[in-house]
Amino acid sequence: MADDDLPIVSFGSLMTEGTTLSRRGQHDKALGCFNDALKLRAGDKHCLITRSKCFLKLGDTENSLKDAEASLQIDKTFYEGLYQKAEALYTMGDFEFALVFYHRGRRLRPDLHKFQLGINKAEEAIVNCIGNPSSVKLENKEELCFVSRQAELQSKKDNRKQQNKPKDQKDKKHMEKKSPKTEQQLLGELYADKAFLEKLLKDEDLMQSSTRQGIKVMDLVLDGISYLNRRQDFWQQQKPIYARVYERKVLRQERKHDKKLKPAEISRSIEKNMEDIELLLARGSAKQSCRKAERLLKRIQAWSEEEVPNKNELIGNLHSCIGNAQLAMGQMEAALCSHKMDLDCARQNALTDAESRALDNIGHVYARIGKFQQAISTYVQPSSKGIRGWSDPGHGSSVVFSLQPDLGTFSHLNPWLSNQWLSCNCIQ
Repeated sequence: MADDDLPIVSFGSLMTEGTTLSRRGQHDKALGCFNDALKLRAGDKHCLITRSKCFLKLGDTENSLKDAEASLQIDKTFYEGLYQKAEALYTMGDFEFALVFYHRGRRLRPDLHKFQLGINKAEEAIVNCIGNPSSVKLENKEELCFVSRQAELQSKKDNRKQQNKPKDQKDKKHMEKKSPKTEQQLLGELYADKAFLEKLLKDEDLMQSSTRQGIKVMDLVLDGISYLNRRQDFWQQQKPIYARVYERKVLRQERKHDKKLKPAEISRSIEKNMEDIELLLARGSAKQSCRKAERLLKRIQAWSEEEVPNKNELIGNLHSCIGNAQLAMGQMEAALCSHKMDLDCARQNALTDAESRALDNIGHVYARIGKFQQAISTYVQPSSKGIRGWSDPGHGSSVVFSLQPDLGTFSHLNPWLSNQWLSCNCIQ
């Protein structure tokens, strides 16, 4: 093929491809697209921010912060750069500076709700770390001044000694400083993974072996433990053990309060929470919407059918809300799983409208990840109301709009199905 026949790769096409890959969760491939895009247009602030988000998803907080700062050097009033820098700082555990940049962003764009949410979560993390300032009473005692200076000098000496210690001694101390019970509380389900990795370290023969790529197994195991230690420190800083104990206490009190509520009050409470969940998602706060929906789901599952007559319908609806939020966050596999749970719930309880909604959502997710054949098969799948989208034009509109732009892409996969679908929508 001659050089003239080679396809021309533009900055816009690389950005589009990178964004699509990132939404699918393929952040490594997306990163390559953004790197190539920046070679074509160095210093583009929008590309720097999208790459910064990609770095953050991959856990590379340092490079994420560098890209965010680079975008702000180009334009100090770039609100996306301020938000991304705040997000990177928050993920690094630097909650105070994150709070500063959330405030700066809100001053520039008070209409964007995400800055207020960032302020709220940063303030909550700071309170979890140091406690509520209003509960602390300071006393002026002059006789403690000399003692505090002595303590300060001793602290400096200890720091110097710590710096002179070899790295392996520091790591050993880091691994031994927390009890298994504390680690289990902080790591949760990941505690079993850490225990497994630490068990592997005792196998000397395995640790001396290497992978096919020539990487030592010991290095891989130590990297895994190091990563879990960093996550453990972050979670300890963001929400210490005493804050978790307090949170569990509040949750128990809420459950006791829920038991005292009458069915009518429970219904009003659920309705209010459902409205909040939908509003958060509409405002672009998918993460908060998902968390709120998951909390409400646990509460509804704890109630009896006498307290909540439409319990099964609400459970399915919440799975749908969680799936929509996960889709907005780019978590395609999780969204597909949530919508399938909604579908199972609808079929088990003979909820025809909920079944149609779940099938529509599943088709929409398939369309977003490029599986158009499965999207159409889901869309025309028979339900208790008949062939959806053909016999009932009220359903499947979301899939129609998501599929129409890409008809040329998948029409060759199943010409009969595609033609039937097109003719049906033309009639409608």
